[in-house]
Amino acid sequence: MIDFWIGLPLNLRYLVLAISGLVAGSAANYLIYTWCYFPRPISPWAPADKKTPTRTWADRLPVLGWMTLRREREIHGTGFWIRPLLIELALAIAFPLLYWFESQIGGLLPVGLQGNAQLVKDFEAWGSQLTVGHAFLLFLLVAGTFIDFDEQTIPDVLTVPGTIIGLLLAACSAYWFLPVDVANGNETWLSPAYFNLPWAPLAPKWRTSTGLMTGLAIWSLWCFALADRRIITRKGFAKAIEFFFAGLVRLPTWKLLAGIWVAGVIGIAAVFAIGGDRWHGLLTSLVGLAVGGGIVWAIRIVAWVSMRREAMGFGDVTLMAMIGAFLGWQAALTTFFLAPFTSIAIVTIKLLITRETETPFGPYLSAGAILTVAFWPTLYPKLAINFVLLGPAVLPFAVAILAIMGVMLFAIQVAKGFFLRG
Repeated sequence: MIDFWIGLPLNLRYLVLAISGLVAGSAANYLIYTWCYFPRPISPWAPADKKTPTRTWADRLPVLGWMTLRREREIHGTGFWIRPLLIELALAIAFPLLYWFESQIGGLLPVGLQGNAQLVKDFEAWGSQLTVGHAFLLFLLVAGTFIDFDEQTIPDVLTVPGTIIGLLLAACSAYWFLPVDVANGNETWLSPAYFNLPWAPLAPKWRTSTGLMTGLAIWSLWCFALADRRIITRKGFAKAIEFFFAGLVRLPTWKLLAGIWVAGVIGIAAVFAIGGDRWHGLLTSLVGLAVGGGIVWAIRIVAWVSMRREAMGFGDVTLMAMIGAFLGWQAALTTFFLAPFTSIAIVTIKLLITRETETPFGPYLSAGAILTVAFWPTLYPKLAINFVLLGPAVLPFAVAILAIMGVMLFAIQVAKGFFLRG
């Protein structure tokens, strides 16, 4: 399929991608208004409000349909149609631009290799495949971002299927991951950003039961994190355990979650049996899920212990897990550290448009993921150098940072209480 795609005239490929972007934008608008906790009958693909005039097929056309739907402004608000129209236009531009960047100019290649015309040409197939995965991730990020803007939450119904899709893509091929240059003596080659990089070549142990058990443990922990977990200690430890297990099956969705877990266990075991790049890709995606979601989860725990309040929502945990499943742990880390810097631009734009200063963290993470892909050739070497220097001290270093953050948050909380009492 990649060969067929590359064989098409370039302008035709751009046209197909632009149309795909329009369709993706229309689908994103459908998710934004119907997959949220408080659905609104705005999308032309959703049931209309009873007060609206009868909708026609023309209302469902991307971009143009929103021009005709302006007649509903008395019901949904004066400028309700502007944002969805811009979302569809933005994705129609973004998809071809992404393809040009990743497959035509080798924008993801290491900086020193981007001027090599033959290498850029050889990378076209890999870049085309990456474009598919990144375009789909962009679609999910757009939907999640605007739901988060509207409701300050990101629904699991968006991020959980997105994470599973990221895992499935990785199980098909390891070349859904960003390229990095790997050196071994005088020899250098391009490799997908496997979970073992930047430290060393992939150790044989990850092809044994050690790798399988690691993958299954990550999958099981993720499914457990999605369950309804409640610890109520006011009636004693024994009752707390009883309430905890009762809570796991309190909601009817536990059966669906159990089915997802079983299907995942079988799928992971099957890919492990196949081995090769498929297994390396899936394990890389699972590690990305664990690191991406684990960072935010750890911060939530530290903030709760220090301040007795949530610093980040659980939707941010599942969003980062999805980003890690698509991009790997290295990109998930850079996404997290870039997120605060994106807040300046996002808060400024939102302030100008809505006069609101409060912005949820999900849009920052989404913007951080986009910047990570755009500046990957510059960001990865810096990440690699620091992690190689830290070596085995990476985990203790991360724990120390979390501990310091916890102490600082606790001190801030104490100081705030002191001054408020004063």
